[in-house]
Amino acid sequence: MSQTVEQRRDSLIALARKAGEKSYAPYSNYRVGTALLFDDGSVFTGTNIENASYGLAICAETTAVVKAMSDGKRGGLVAVAVTGSGDDLVTPCGRCRQVLYELADLGGTDPIIWCCSPVEVREVKLSQLLPHAFGPCNL
Repeated sequence: MSQTVEQRRDSLIALARKAGEKSYAPYSNYRVGTALLFDDGSVFTGTNIENASYGLAICAETTAVVKAMSDGKRGGLVAVAVTGSGDDLVTPCGRCRQVLYELADLGGTDPIIWCCSPVEVREVKLSQLLPHAFGPCNL
């Protein structure tokens, strides 16, 4: 029996929250978790990893994309859940929007992004978060 969209969303959000628990965020104390869902049903999670040299910190979405691509994923991204430890909705930062776009563009998808707070989930398409994206076809 296949999951409904709501069940799939809730499962992905739960995985993102669990990933966020593994965050290394000693400087900001702001934990972010993400989960990527692919068209074959596979899921890759990531969390933010901070560094004393702040510019070297890695976002949760980038961590998950690197894990997926290092496992051979090229396209097929259909949904992303992003959670944070604060009270406000979390959306991918600009860099992560670009990283997600490149992976999605490899398969010609426009994934749903579920941006979460503890009490709200906002659904947007990646193309809404990053209109007029720059990708491989622009080179």
